[in-house]
Amino acid sequence: MKKALVIGAAGFVGSYLIDRIQADCGWQVDATKMAGENFSHRGTAVWDLDILDRGAVTELLDKLRPDYIFHLAAQSSVALSWKEPDLTVDVNIRGTLHVLDAVRGLDYKPRVLLIGSCEEYGRVRPEEVPVSEETLLRPGNLYAVTKACQNMIGKIYADAYGMDIVSVRSFNHVGPNQTPVFVVADFCRQAAEIEAGRREPVMRVGNLSARRDFTDVRDVVRAYVLLMEHGQAGETYNVGSGEAVAIAEILEKIVSLSAAEIRVEVDPAKLRPIDIPVIEADVAKLKACCGWKREIPLETTIRETLEYWRRRIAEESGSDPSRSDPSGSVGKNALICGKNV
Repeated sequence: MKKALVIGAAGFVGSYLIDRIQADCGWQVDATKMAGENFSHRGTAVWDLDILDRGAVTELLDKLRPDYIFHLAAQSSVALSWKEPDLTVDVNIRGTLHVLDAVRGLDYKPRVLLIGSCEEYGRVRPEEVPVSEETLLRPGNLYAVTKACQNMIGKIYADAYGMDIVSVRSFNHVGPNQTPVFVVADFCRQAAEIEAGRREPVMRVGNLSARRDFTDVRDVVRAYVLLMEHGQAGETYNVGSGEAVAIAEILEKIVSLSAAEIRVEVDPAKLRPIDIPVIEADVAKLKACCGWKREIPLETTIRETLEYWRRRIAEESGSDPSRSDPSGSVGKNALICGKNV
């Protein structure tokens, strides 16, 4: 039986990816987490691993000897990268080097999937939208710089050492259980808290004019598995929906699904020092390689994410989740006001 290792499985994507591997491939799956993280998954052995510990990475890979390595471990928040630049550089660059050097030292060649980000493209020009993999990288924040560096390192190791490395640039992926440091989860959490009476009926937002390419996380991990099976070594593939949506449209949909009257206010603390106006994926290369296409509509993802937060808020408060209109019907008293909406 083939063996897969998911590094950094305790994050948002990990459980979804393991579910997809188990359903589609039947591979034996091992996973790693940080020592302080709480993570378990049916049918999966979970190991504590700090990717900044080079010796520990080498020891675990030699012990498990996986055929496939999904490298999910990262500091993945753009906002946090402004506040914690050292951590972002260490985890995203040094940690990746530790994984690749450990793989290089093995006496066989496992396939490695490196997860990058659309943020690498930075401030794309209007004529460059949708963004192909050949678009010039102009990263506009430190997180983006580290992911661009990771991609370049992966390409160098594939070419110089003959390593079997495939890279992706993932565009915004969303769904239930995502941390509210990301925009859709943040809006849904705020709406659920307002419905439950746990906060004043004011949703605090950042830049609403930015347009982003959103894809359900379940479609994203399906692309990861397909690329692990069919992607070409040394190549990079965009993973996204191929359609940019304004953050304001996301907000309007969430408010329309709420039973509460909600006022929207721009919070300067949520504004980034530099924000890219439009990011939209050209996914022709992914489709040609794997036949992948988006299957889950964004509206479905938003509705399920809001319902997830309703359940979670109700469980935390010990209240009845039925109070918060889980049917997703449109709230007649919904109201949006404030700048940039």
